[in-house]
Amino acid sequence: MLAFEAALAKAEAVHGLILPDAARRIGVVCATFEPDLSQLRAATACDGVVVADLVKQLRKAVGSPFSDCVHLAATSQDVIDTSLMVRLKAVAFLLSNRLSNIAQAFDDLDARFGKARLMGRTRMQAAIAITVSDRLRAWRAPLEGYRDRLTEQRFLVQFGGAAGTLDKLQDKALAIRAALAQELGLSDEPQWQSQRGLIADLASLLSLISGSLGKFGQDIALLAQAGDEIELAGGGGSSAMSHKQNPVAAETLVALARFNATQLSGIHQSLVHEQERSGAAWTLEWLILPQMVMATAASLRLAFELTGNIRRIGAVKS
Repeated sequence: MLAFEAALAKAEAVHGLILPDAARRIGVVCATFEPDLSQLRAATACDGVVVADLVKQLRKAVGSPFSDCVHLAATSQDVIDTSLMVRLKAVAFLLSNRLSNIAQAFDDLDARFGKARLMGRTRMQAAIAITVSDRLRAWRAPLEGYRDRLTEQRFLVQFGGAAGTLDKLQDKALAIRAALAQELGLSDEPQWQSQRGLIADLASLLSLISGSLGKFGQDIALLAQAGDEIELAGGGGSSAMSHKQNPVAAETLVALARFNATQLSGIHQSLVHEQERSGAAWTLEWLILPQMVMATAASLRLAFELTGNIRRIGAVKS
C-alpha cells in the first residue's frame, strides 16, 4: 500500500498534478514509514478498510506543505486492489517455480522407476497392467499448463477514484494511470473495481492446481493401501498401531484440493458487486482468497516433499 502511494505521487508529479518536491517527500516517507498498528486495527474495525487511517497517519508523517498531495484522486479500493495485484504477482512467481520443481521431480522418478509395472485400475477395480511412466504422465500432464497460465497471467493496476471515473484528474487520468501501472510493474487497464472476473479466474486456477495435486495425493494413498506397489519414507505415526506409517502428506493434498474447490464457490459469490462498489462482496473476497492462495502454496510444497519421499514405486519383481 505504501508502494502504491509513492508510485501515485511520482506519476502525478510527472504529469504536473503535484510538485516534484512533493513526490520526492512522499517517496522518502513511504520507504521508511511504520504505521501505528494498534490505531490501524481500531480504525479498520470502524471503517471496514485499513486505508483511511493509513492515509491519515501518512499525511501526518509527510507533513506540511505536502500532506494534501498524499493519496490525491485515489480511493481506498485503488490502494487495496492494486496492492493485492502486486502481492499476487509475487505469489504467482513462487507457485510457478514450485510447479516446475514438481514436474522435474516426476521426471526424476520416471528415469528411476518408469519401466516398472503397476496394476492399472479403473473405477477402483484392477484393470490391466500399466507402467509407472503411465501413472507419472497422468500426474505431470496438467502442471506445465498451469505454470504457463501463471506466467501469462496479467496483474492489473486498479485506479478509478471515488466512483471509478477518475473525475478529479480530467484529461490527465489515462496518462497518470498508465504511469502508475508502469511504476508498479502492473498492466494498465480501465478500472475493474466492481468487475471481479480477474480474481475469479485466478481463484479457479488455484483450485485446478490443488485439485490436480489432490489427485496425485489420492493415488499415492491408494498405492500405500495396496502395500506392495510403493515404498514411502516420512510417513506419520499412529498412537494405537506403532507399525503404521500413515500417508499424511498424501491425505493432506486431498483435503487441500477439496478445501479449495469448496472456497471457489464463495469467490464466485463475491462476483456480485452492487453498483460501483460493494463492501459485502469485497469483504467476502478478502476472507476467501488468502486462504486459497495459502492452500495452493501448501499443496505445492507438500507435493514436492512427497515426491522426494518415494523410495520405490512399481511392483516388486518376483
